[in-house]
Amino acid sequence: MARQHLKSAGMLGVALVATLGLGACATYKNEFATINSRLDQLDAKVQGAAQSAESANQSAQRANQRLDQIEGRVQQLESAPRRAARG
Repeated sequence: MARQHLKSAGMLGVALVATLGLGACATYKNEFATINSRLDQLDAKVQGAAQSAESANQSAQRANQRLDQIEGRVQQLESAPRRAARG
C-alpha cells in the first residue's frame, strides 16, 4: 500500500511540476506580447519623430537658401553710395 501511495505521490508531483511549468510559459508569453506591443508603439513614435525632424531639416535648408539668395542684394545695398537727403 505504501508503494502505491509513493507512486501516486510521484505522479501527482510530476503533474504539479508540469502544470506550473506550462503556467509559467503562458505568463511569459503574455509578458512578451505586452513588451512587443510597447516596442511597436515606441517604434511608431520614433518613426514619427524622425519624420518631423526630417521635415524641420528641409524647412531649415529652404530658409538658408532664401537667406543666401538675399544676402548678395543686402551687401549690394550696404555698399552702394549714400544718397543725399532731399529737402
